[in-house]
Amino acid sequence: MKGIKKITSFLRLAWSISPSYVMLLLLNSIVGSMQIFLNIILPKYLIEELVGAKNAKMLFIWGGAIVLSNLFFSFLANTMKRVLAVRNQYMKDKINYTMGRKIMNVEYHYLEEPYYLDLKERAVFAINNQGALEGIINVLTNALKSLVTLLGVVTIMFTLSYVLVILLVLTTAASILIYAGFSKFQLKFFQQIIPTNRKYGYYFSLSEDEKIQKDIRLYQMNGMLTDRVQQYNKEINHWFQSFFNKEAVFMGGLGIINDLASALAYAYVGLRMILPRLGRLISLGSFSMYVFSAITFSKTIFGFFQQIVDLLQSLSYLDPYMEFMSLPDEQEIGKEAVLKGGIEKIEFSHVTFAYPAAAAPVLKDVSFTINKGEKISVVGLNGAGKTTLIKLLCRLYHPQEGVIRVNGIDIFSYDLESYMKSMAAVFQDFKLFAFSIEENITCDSQGKNMKKTEELIKEVGLTDKIGELPNGVATMFGKAYDKDGIEMSGGQSQKIAIARALYKDASLVILDEPTSALDPMAEAEIYENFNSLVGKKTAIYISHRMSSSVFCDKILILDGGSVSDFDTHTNLMKKTDSLYYKLFQSQAENYRIA
Repeated sequence: MKGIKKITSFLRLAWSISPSYVMLLLLNSIVGSMQIFLNIILPKYLIEELVGAKNAKMLFIWGGAIVLSNLFFSFLANTMKRVLAVRNQYMKDKINYTMGRKIMNVEYHYLEEPYYLDLKERAVFAINNQGALEGIINVLTNALKSLVTLLGVVTIMFTLSYVLVILLVLTTAASILIYAGFSKFQLKFFQQIIPTNRKYGYYFSLSEDEKIQKDIRLYQMNGMLTDRVQQYNKEINHWFQSFFNKEAVFMGGLGIINDLASALAYAYVGLRMILPRLGRLISLGSFSMYVFSAITFSKTIFGFFQQIVDLLQSLSYLDPYMEFMSLPDEQEIGKEAVLKGGIEKIEFSHVTFAYPAAAAPVLKDVSFTINKGEKISVVGLNGAGKTTLIKLLCRLYHPQEGVIRVNGIDIFSYDLESYMKSMAAVFQDFKLFAFSIEENITCDSQGKNMKKTEELIKEVGLTDKIGELPNGVATMFGKAYDKDGIEMSGGQSQKIAIARALYKDASLVILDEPTSALDPMAEAEIYENFNSLVGKKTAIYISHRMSSSVFCDKILILDGGSVSDFDTHTNLMKKTDSLYYKLFQSQAENYRIA
């Protein structure tokens, strides 16, 4: 039942991707079976005419029928083959697209948990390396072709004798057992080799990653990388040497049994031509038809069960893919409410959160409230849970205890689209993409507001830099796909990321270490303009530099995952024994902050 459920799920997925492709495969199976039947039946009448009446007209008719039918079906098969080749590539692209879309839509926390990261890798490996999805489609259609062919040839052979059918079933059963044993070994082999193959792929891909070439050259790591690739290459070769040795034994046994089946078919049908006591004597034409039917039966029934074993094997390969595809999408969570009018109030109520397999929670019983328009700085030592707190607010994780409310409603009750429209964030590990500078800011290829873009570029201090570029804001970011693209420094890139967050018309702006790559003076410039940049929007930002806190309405102090204080800069500076006071005074000496 589990296998049937997986097949049904797969067929539903394949049909949703390309119904025409599935229909073409089914049609191709029927055409192939029809050609086999005609090549079994038509030669019988031609042979009987040759040894019988030898009527020239009938010889021409039967011979012409054989030639024309093969020409027609060969033309049809080749035409469909070309069409299917195009559709097959389309199917592969759509399958990869479907997988990519799932990765982008699945709940974020799955992409940081080791189990699901490994599941994703195994799912991608099944699609790209093992061709599991397209393999299942081909196996299913070939199995249908085999079934249709079997029904036909069994019907033909039963007109002679059931004895021949029994003999062929016995020999085929032996072949199936051998093949099933080999398939079981093959499945186990590929499951065992995946970890080594992934390591090989990782170290090999490092040599192609342009971002690490400076480190490779500076630290002369090429020898170490080459040695590691060769090490895993040798391991893989050793694995496959054992695999091919076993495969040779299995295939040799199959060859012997298949030859035995053919010999039995020829012997039995031949005896029916000369021994009356076995039954009525058959003609030479019938001999040809029955022998061809017997050989076709042996090959087809073995092929059919081979396809069943292959199907079960492919389904096993596909298990990680189907499991990953069954994970809930973010859009499926929370449809009870729509967030309209922006974020008015944020409440953390006794929130506790721990990462999977973590020994202790990162956040413990965290409670605080942020009102509309407030500028809040989150301060704490490394590992205090500052970024985790922001990720929870962004619905990237679910708290184990407590609740996070926006405008009095649990954030997971809002539909995802309306909730995400209400916030913009710049994380420490933000990314810019191989689009134009303008597209990196607007995140849109249409409906862009050029005036707003230029104003933000000026606000973040990049007007002169972008003004020097021949193509201005239309300049591509990075040179990977455009030789005229621009490579920006870390600080310049962060300014683009900040402009992107501010371009989005969100009522909440979150900046998580947005200026970590800037020098103190550049950082001070950003923070001095911060209030004007965000306007009346609510803002939360994290920084290790206490200078940012001066411009905020309140400072949230996280110490060991708990809220130790939540107050204004002035009031916190009065608490000389507090963590905030110590951090501020320590940095004031370095940056000469009065």
